[in-house]
Amino acid sequence: MTKSQAAADAVRTEEHNAYIKAKTDLELGIEGVRAALKVLRDYYANQVEASFLQQPENPGTHEKDTGTGGGIIGMLEVVESDLSKNLADVELEEETASREYERLSMDNKVSKQMKEKDVKYKNKEAAGLDKAITEMNSDLKSTREELAAVKEYSEKIRQQCELKPESYEDRAARRVAEIDGLKQALEALEVEGSAAFLQTTHLRGVTRHTQ
Repeated sequence: MTKSQAAADAVRTEEHNAYIKAKTDLELGIEGVRAALKVLRDYYANQVEASFLQQPENPGTHEKDTGTGGGIIGMLEVVESDLSKNLADVELEEETASREYERLSMDNKVSKQMKEKDVKYKNKEAAGLDKAITEMNSDLKSTREELAAVKEYSEKIRQQCELKPESYEDRAARRVAEIDGLKQALEALEVEGSAAFLQTTHLRGVTRHTQ
C-alpha cells in the first residue's frame, strides 16, 4: 500500500507539472492571439475609416479592405477558439486526475489506519495470549509437582499398609531366632541359681511354643 501510494504521488506530480506547462503555453498563446486580434481589428478599423474619408464616393474599396482584414481576423479567432478549447480540456483533465488522486489517497489512508489498528489489536491479543500461556505453564508445572509429591506419599502409605505374605524361610528364621532367644534367657536364669524355676519356665515355654 505504501509503495502504491508513493507511485501515485510520483504520477500525480508528473501530471501536475505537465498540466502547469501546458496551461502556461496555452494561456500565452491565447494572450498572443488576442493581442494580435486587437492590433488587427484596430488596424483594419483605422484603414477602413481612412479609406472612407479619402474616397467616400467609392464604397467598394472599403468593402475590399474590410473583407481582407475580416479573413485574417477570422482565422485568428478560430485559432483563439481552438486554444481556449484545448485549455478547457487540459483543465478538465487536471481536475479529473486530481479528484482521482485524492480519492485513491483517501482510500489508502483509511485502509492504512484500519490495518494499523488491526495490527495493534492483534499484537495486544498476542501479548495477552503469551501471558496466559506463561501462567498456564506455571500452573501446569506446579500441578505436576504437587501430583508427584502426592504420588510419592501415596506409594509410601501403600507400602506401609500392604501385608506381604511371609515366606517359609522367613518363618523358619523367625522360629530359630525365638528358640535362640529362649536359650539365652534360660542360660541367664541358670547362672543366677534358679534352675528349678528356669526348668519349669523352659518346659512351659517349650510346650507353649510347640503348641
